[in-house]
Amino acid sequence: MDKIADLPNIRPEQFDIPDIERLAPTGCFDHPPRILMLYGSLRERSFSRFLTFEAARILEHFGAEVRIFDPSELPMAGSVPESHPKVVELRALSLWSEGQVWCSPERHGAITAVMKNQIDWIPLEQGALRPSQGRTLAVMQVCGGSQSFNVVNTLRLLGRWMRMFTIPNQSSVPKAYEEFDEAGRMKPSGYYDRVVDVMEELYKFTLLTRGRTDYLTDRYSERNERTMKAICAQVRKI
Repeated sequence: MDKIADLPNIRPEQFDIPDIERLAPTGCFDHPPRILMLYGSLRERSFSRFLTFEAARILEHFGAEVRIFDPSELPMAGSVPESHPKVVELRALSLWSEGQVWCSPERHGAITAVMKNQIDWIPLEQGALRPSQGRTLAVMQVCGGSQSFNVVNTLRLLGRWMRMFTIPNQSSVPKAYEEFDEAGRMKPSGYYDRVVDVMEELYKFTLLTRGRTDYLTDRYSERNERTMKAICAQVRKI
């Protein structure tokens, strides 16, 4: 007896049995892993920016190609057309990236408006492309006081909503004003070591998912939806 008969709600032609052989990477990857980094503060002495640049140095040492988006002059989401230069720049960088790092201060127990605004400008779909789906993601936060995980938890939620592969490790730096010198460099500490851990893990996961994201993010519901849309389109032509 065909086992699919036990699943009467399934469309057999769209039901794909996961196959480890299909996890072999496809495509050409003769370039370094591409990482986009976003930070959530416009202050002149911004600890989230300092932490982002510190993490960028580590990623570059591993061999990544890193781009850091400057959120200054990015209008509030929905206030200008999508053709605004800063919006176009951010979306192009998201499409370019294979992995991302999001770093925000904690303000009133949550991420900042600057951080959320950047994420809000990245659409789930951009034509036939998905600027965030399948990218790896690392999340970090800086705290003005004692250590908290409100921001990284919120960023994880947003990363899941954006269909990104958020790595298990994360960084939360308490009393950030004590952890950076006058030049904005992070001092040696266990918190710095954790940042190295997070960037190492992000780099590994990015290497692991390269050339596999199309298969990893291929879903039964979406295959079924595409099929139904194609059938409806053919019916309309009759």
